[in-house]
Amino acid sequence: MKGIVFTEFMEMVESIYGLETVDSLLENCDLPSGGAYTSVGTYDFNEMVSLISELSEKKSVSQEDLLYSFGHHLFVGLVDAHPEVVSSYRTPIGLLHCIEDHIHIHVKKLYPDAELPQFKILSKTDNSLEMIYSSSRGLYALAHGLIVKTFEHFGKLAKVEYKLLNENGTEVKFTILQNG
Repeated sequence: MKGIVFTEFMEMVESIYGLETVDSLLENCDLPSGGAYTSVGTYDFNEMVSLISELSEKKSVSQEDLLYSFGHHLFVGLVDAHPEVVSSYRTPIGLLHCIEDHIHIHVKKLYPDAELPQFKILSKTDNSLEMIYSSSRGLYALAHGLIVKTFEHFGKLAKVEYKLLNENGTEVKFTILQNG
């Protein structure tokens, strides 16, 4: 997993829970990297699982809620770092519709070995989108947070529903209806 994800996660933890919590996570998790993350490094996905599990236990927040919050945080970080990627879209539905054809291609140019989820578009209108999220990592709650934050970024509201298509969350159907 790309280091930028780890550094953004640790920034989120610090901003919400403080530096003491970051230190506690790094001390209590058995991390092969030692928790010395750089944005250009690559780290084992299991380290992220350990960090999320430990934070969930320490703060009594579900892992799903933590990943959803991380989706919000990650979207802001991506827009700050690469505003040109988002600025070429006029609507949140337009941006989400082009995840595979534009956004992920741009991400792959920046991070060639990144393992990205796949989004298969089932249907699209001006105010709705149905898509299937697929990823061996099952981080659908992170995707959910990114989707909701996309609408907030454009000053829009949306009803975002999802249905797990398998119990481990590696395939999830998102149904998005923009309000107004």
